[in-house]
Amino acid sequence: MHSLHVNGFDMPYLDVGEGPPLVCVHGSLCDFRIWSAVLGPLTRRHRVIAVSLRHFFPAHWDGVGDTYSIAQHVDDVIAFIEKFDTRPVDLMGHSRGGHICFRAAQRRPDLLRKLILAEPGGELDETLDPDFKPGPSPLAARFAACAAEIAKGDIDGGLQIFMDALEGPGAWKRIPATSKQLLRDNATTLIGQTRDQRPPFSKADGEAIKTPTLFIGGANTRGVLPKVLHALAANVKGARTEMIPGTTHPMFEQAPQRYCEVVLEFLST
Repeated sequence: MHSLHVNGFDMPYLDVGEGPPLVCVHGSLCDFRIWSAVLGPLTRRHRVIAVSLRHFFPAHWDGVGDTYSIAQHVDDVIAFIEKFDTRPVDLMGHSRGGHICFRAAQRRPDLLRKLILAEPGGELDETLDPDFKPGPSPLAARFAACAAEIAKGDIDGGLQIFMDALEGPGAWKRIPATSKQLLRDNATTLIGQTRDQRPPFSKADGEAIKTPTLFIGGANTRGVLPKVLHALAANVKGARTEMIPGTTHPMFEQAPQRYCEVVLEFLST
């Protein structure tokens, strides 16, 4: 493990392999360990740099303070790439990490060569969603319910609410023990996520992305994530979309070989 000092924070990262740099940004409740299933194939052709965002493992955060937000994490990722020893980089993000990478590409396309977004997390505004309704976000309500249980000390209870809402009833019970522990290690970040103030995606946001972009989805993912993916892909000029058969939101854990084939083919062209 290495670290790079950015914005008053020592950002931990794994640095594996040789070749063009590919920076990987994890999603909610995860950290740099989430990419372990794809490190082998990807590092045959790339130098893979997997970061852990502020307050995620190896940190053990208590959920207190105002330094957890999409805006802070976007600033941190941009500062990390600015300080990194090789630029431009390829940038890949999953879920909430995909949202962060999208915003980084909006602001600093000069730092990037290619962009990979694996089911970027977020919501759509009225310019992309014909069913848009103003008012409180359903996602925010879900995060609040999870965080309330975690803040009371019921870590598994809060995580069960989150995973069952994301993947369907019984999802938490089906998760392997090793993956459950990774989620527990980052559970308190959901407390911060209730204050995320994540802006919705707009048509103008999609049109602003000039970096060559690949969207990857799980063919069996439920809920809002596929809707967000396809709406953005339709508005990012020249974007490609690949759906991984037989997978859901953690598609690179469920089908790592196919996921890597898709990524490596995109990066090589």
